[in-house]
Amino acid sequence: MLTEVHVPDDVSAAVRLIAGGATAIGGGTSVLPWLNDYASPPTELVSLRRTGLAGIRVDGQTVELGAATTLAQVEHDERLADLNAVVRSIASTPVRTLATVGGNLFARQPHGDLAVALVALDARVTLVDDTGSRELSVEELGDQPSGLVTTVTFERPQPGTFKYVKAARRRYNSASLVTVAATVTESDGIVTGARVALGGVGPRVIRAHAVEAALVGQPLTVETVRAAGEAGRGEIEPADDAYASAWYRTRVFPVHLRRALLGR
Repeated sequence: MLTEVHVPDDVSAAVRLIAGGATAIGGGTSVLPWLNDYASPPTELVSLRRTGLAGIRVDGQTVELGAATTLAQVEHDERLADLNAVVRSIASTPVRTLATVGGNLFARQPHGDLAVALVALDARVTLVDDTGSRELSVEELGDQPSGLVTTVTFERPQPGTFKYVKAARRRYNSASLVTVAATVTESDGIVTGARVALGGVGPRVIRAHAVEAALVGQPLTVETVRAAGEAGRGEIEPADDAYASAWYRTRVFPVHLRRALLGR
């Protein structure tokens, strides 16, 4: 049962409460359904709405998102054109007005599409606990870090280098069947760098190292992407759920990889 909701006025107070066993809550779109569905033990929540963690700052090519920034704020910020499209693939408009950047980092797969994009963008977070603060990548974050994520930082990708596709049963409020996010750089028609992240095909966001290795040093062609998709089959761990079977996700993964990387 839920015993208490704290509404601290600053980050330090929130961190103390979390260190004492309370759970952080932003928009509540993930935490509250989880509490209802799984009949949690006595739980204290820490609302982040007064902690000053909402906001978007852009300094040159560097973007900093406050953890309590809503997905709707990201969606409508013209400086974040690549993420605008990512966020529009998540849930519905009412949900996006509540759901937060920080919360989406911990959404259980096959949800959490923003986290997939942030891994592809090599984003980093600032994590604060009762011993201080430290920085780590979104990829390293894990499911339940000890502390509070306060900011997410990344470099805006060069035009045309960020690619994203989410396959879902319907447009709104549907979990991912396969999500592909990638940052791919080329020189003289040859791939010189690739970061590929996958959602919907494992228990957590997957960094597709085998896919990346198959792309780098090759021209970005149908044949190259097909080979990368085959290499990536060994990295995914899809599960059966109400949206699709593991067999189906494995089958269509190379198709959506191609659509993300080649646009067809």
